[in-house]
Amino acid sequence: MKTLIGGAIAALLGLIGIVAWFPQFLTVIAGTIPVMLLLGGALAIYLGVDELKDTWKPEESTETDAAIDDNVEKYKQEISELKDEIDTLKKE
Repeated sequence: MKTLIGGAIAALLGLIGIVAWFPQFLTVIAGTIPVMLLLGGALAIYLGVDELKDTWKPEESTETDAAIDDNVEKYKQEISELKDEIDTLKKE
């Protein structure tokens, strides 16, 4: 309940402040918009470059897939050998 009352008071004071200092408010907005556009553009460029880097790497993934398949077969064979060894130990 305290948060609701505090939020309502802050919103009311903010509205009164905007009305009382409207020209200064517009000056702040006019100074803030170009900075936000600059930062947003920089973020978009960064994300675009990162996406391009991701599209340039599919060749490496095929090599790693082949290596993973080799490892899977190796481990399957090792598991089979260990199971056989367990069976021989159980018989003794």
